Amino acid sequence: MTTRLAAVLTLLLAAACADRRGLAPREGYVAVPGGRVWYRIVGSGTRTPLLVLHGGPGVPSTYLKPLAALADERPVVFYDQLGSGHSEHPVDSTLWTMQRFLTELAEVRRALGLTEVHLYGHSWGTMLATDYALSHPAGVKSLIMAGPALSFRRYQRDDSSLVATLPASVRAVLSRHERDLTCAAPDYQAAMGQYYTHFFARRLPWSADLDSAVAGYDPTASTVLWGPCRSATGPLATYDRSDRLGELTVPTLFLIGAFDPATPATTRFYQSRIPGSQVVVFDSTGHLPMQDYPARYVAAVRAFLDKVDSGDAR
Repeated sequence: MTTRLAAVLTLLLAAACADRRGLAPREGYVAVPGGRVWYRIVGSGTRTPLLVLHGGPGVPSTYLKPLAALADERPVVFYDQLGSGHSEHPVDSTLWTMQRFLTELAEVRRALGLTEVHLYGHSWGTMLATDYALSHPAGVKSLIMAGPALSFRRYQRDDSSLVATLPASVRAVLSRHERDLTCAAPDYQAAMGQYYTHFFARRLPWSADLDSAVAGYDPTASTVLWGPCRSATGPLATYDRSDRLGELTVPTLFLIGAFDPATPATTRFYQSRIPGSQVVVFDSTGHLPMQDYPARYVAAVRAFLDKVDSGDAR
């Protein structure tokens, strides 16, 4: 058999295996409680798939597009949670519970045949990833926690310390509208623009994918779970899994920007609760290092996943 023929047969076999697992590149919809959610599978490599949980809730997954670079080795599965992006946007406020989002995640995984996955969560997605791994650990090979919000009390404290570094005029606008719950006001949104460029994505101009995610933000679910403003008044205001992190037994990687409201210090506290877990800090960026430094970010994720797949992690 020639080398070229062997290579072709290897590619065909890999594609056939991907088809049998239902992991051939494609997009479509999965029925979940409350409606249908859109998904997209990128790549069909033979390594364990990466399932991506975006932040928000209500922010489309487009801002996490840099992770698609990992599709040269493994399928990367994106989906927009219900009420986000290409998925359906129901108006029933009773749908917006942590348990329903966890059921949604389980349904996406079941429908796509994801018997084994690496689970990546960003921001609100770290809450989903943590609670899912605590209750549905079978087949979850690793966790990647980016900009983790695993104790909202800590997150709010850290965020307040960063806001204190903004100009007094910006702080005054934020404080007034958050007190009055008038956060749709134009001057509040302008002040939040400064907040985002300091503590979310610091490289300007923002990418088209990030602009698209911001423009497509649907606050419906977030308003119920968090509250109408930056400071939480909803049920997630009491969210804290600090004392349960030791129950997580899979290899875990934390990713954090130096100016992230989740803060490197608090992220290292979470890391200390999970034996063998790792932290990577990205300088000169905030909550969205995948946007500011996509190549470095993907390289860190790739190195971690390669170690897990090779059995070299922990």
